[in-house]
Amino acid sequence: MNKIDLDGRKAVITGGARGIGLMAAERMLDSGAEVCLWDADAPALDAAAKRLAGKGSVHTTVVDVTSVPSVTAAAQAAIGQMGQVDILVNNAGITGPNTTVWEYNPEDWRKVIDVDLVGPFLCARALIPRMIERDYGRIVNIASVAGKEGNPNASAYSAAKAGLIGLTKSLGKELAKTGIRVNCITPAAVETDIFKQMTEQHIQFMLSKIPMGRFGKIEEVASMICWLASEEMSFTTGGVFDISGGRATY
Repeated sequence: MNKIDLDGRKAVITGGARGIGLMAAERMLDSGAEVCLWDADAPALDAAAKRLAGKGSVHTTVVDVTSVPSVTAAAQAAIGQMGQVDILVNNAGITGPNTTVWEYNPEDWRKVIDVDLVGPFLCARALIPRMIERDYGRIVNIASVAGKEGNPNASAYSAAKAGLIGLTKSLGKELAKTGIRVNCITPAAVETDIFKQMTEQHIQFMLSKIPMGRFGKIEEVASMICWLASEEMSFTTGGVFDISGGRATY
């Protein structure tokens, strides 16, 4: 494993209790960072903290990323615990049900949009002012190749991730003259607990679209996240980075 220099950096990772978020936290700790994991699942956060014990300084906070008061309180807590926040990884997300648009329950639709798009907006909104004060920051949004292509029977997820790509580009331009860089990644399917929210038919559909013929690994995604979170990512902002096993065509 190549070591990416994150010495002394302080990172908030949403959805950090498992999957891509947890692996990104582990990789950041190995690279010298201090991390604060945000997640709605308190028992999973406790398990994550135990797994990461001994690797470095780890904090955990139970957060509802769709709630302004919850995110505001968590941001204040993270700054109190770490003194600053240099890195924000907006990773928390849900897929929602696999169904057609006309059969989609509106409440389920709104929940996916709230977690996958409104959540990153609220987290960025809460932490960017402190980054601006220090004129440094790295924001990495975890979008999806579904946001580019629009997966059938996953309209809310596809729409939310397309919106997150747009948010990344807009925010990157707004902060371009500061020391803050904002980029996103668009993975193809990566086998994590999120698969439990999908039908087997949809999982096989996603696999069939990947030319490499396999799902991505969380270690592979975490590697890209850490590079985008590093100081070396200095002249790219509003960028969209594919990690799709050859699926993405643009």
